[in-house]
Amino acid sequence: MVTYQIDPMHSQVEFGVKHMMFTTVKGRFGKVSGQIQVDEADPTSSTVTATAEAGSVDTGDAQRDGHLRSPDFFDAEQYPLIQFSSKRIQATGSDGRYKLVGDLTIRDVTREVALEASFLGEGRDPWGGVRAGFNATGAVNRKDFGLQWNVPLEAGGFLVGDTVTINLEVEAVKQSEVVAG
Repeated sequence: MVTYQIDPMHSQVEFGVKHMMFTTVKGRFGKVSGQIQVDEADPTSSTVTATAEAGSVDTGDAQRDGHLRSPDFFDAEQYPLIQFSSKRIQATGSDGRYKLVGDLTIRDVTREVALEASFLGEGRDPWGGVRAGFNATGAVNRKDFGLQWNVPLEAGGFLVGDTVTINLEVEAVKQSEVVAG
């Protein structure tokens, strides 16, 4: 197994959700951390754990960000962490694409989610370290995690969509290699 530490300065945890039924508001979490354990002989035996600080949510609008941190949404004071822990990885092709299945916890509610993930490559950085790139995408229903707040619209529908798209772009730094034996 090879251990990689997620580099928060070169990784993005982004989301998008419909607003007013027709536009998409995007945001990100600025404070992320985690570890990827890669089994190079059998990538499907690898594991991923990751955390985002709910209070680091950033949509580019301070008022909206404050509302997202409030009890109406993430309740970041009471539930400061959003966590993911992989349960299984399945190869979906021979080109480094996988289905990453794991438990996502938001507001102390845990649900199994599936993400389409890819290994993007590995290389040596200018300081002698080794870095690897990964990405993953998927979608969740925010109401499954207790994020219920909404406002009905006069023309029908609701202010905030239920489906939240997720896009992860991860750069991770190789930490160590454990040799079985």
